[in-house]
Amino acid sequence: MADRDKKSVAAEVREFLSTRRARITPEQAGLPVYGGNRRVAGLRREEVALLAGMSVDYYVRLERGNLSGASDSVLESLAHALQLDEAERTHLYDLAHAATPSGRRPTATASRVRPTILRLLDSMADVPAYVRNARFDILAANTLGRALYAPLFDSPLFAQRGPVNSARFLFLDPASKDFWVDWDKGADDAVAFLRIETGRAPHDKALTDLIGELTTKSGGFARRWARHDVKFHRSGMKNLHHPLVGDLALPYEAMELPSDPGLRLNFYTPEPHSPASQALGLLASWANTTTVVPTAND
Repeated sequence: MADRDKKSVAAEVREFLSTRRARITPEQAGLPVYGGNRRVAGLRREEVALLAGMSVDYYVRLERGNLSGASDSVLESLAHALQLDEAERTHLYDLAHAATPSGRRPTATASRVRPTILRLLDSMADVPAYVRNARFDILAANTLGRALYAPLFDSPLFAQRGPVNSARFLFLDPASKDFWVDWDKGADDAVAFLRIETGRAPHDKALTDLIGELTTKSGGFARRWARHDVKFHRSGMKNLHHPLVGDLALPYEAMELPSDPGLRLNFYTPEPHSPASQALGLLASWANTTTVVPTAND
């Protein structure tokens, strides 16, 4: 591992552990509090070491960014002491692997969507669906998916550069605040998804370039990036305001494609006969009678 990569991973470890430590109070950790003059937010290092069953010196070494060689039992004790959730625990393990010289080799992310997946997208005619990578590049979409995300596909951001990228749209196109009903939640989630990807693929230059661009151009992104929050992108509710059919409350699922590393199939499945389902029906009728929205195979 190059010295620059080592320093980058060490800095990520240091900031992640210190921000997790800062959010937990002694009361939340079940520790007694003596005196009222605490100069640190959250737990002290020695308190984390006590909770994790390790020496203070060893924990200080870990928080300084040296996770190299840390055993699974050490990582699990640390995760328990810092009350990490599933996504945070996974991120901790990813950082430990990245910090180990013989750790995980870089995983190449698929750059093209296979014809079988394109046919699957087109067969999902009644639901919006698209395929994206972990950097939020939308690589393919069915007709209804393109119609739903028309504000992104029509954004001037992507008139001379591609592919369409929902993170860039969120933070660099003012129209995103009209499209996302709860823009702050969408922004928080997008940054947390990107942060967890940096642990999984720390050597992905395109990911690093995207984060650098957004940090430089968007104060909102930079503030969120400094929190070191992480989150999985699996399922949930997306609240959008479409310029043609109005507000949409859409349950979504995000499924990884095992044969295509780094790619995810996202689709939206509203309740039958719900307002969202009816609105999608109107959107589908519009999309099928206009030449503006191409299919996934175009």
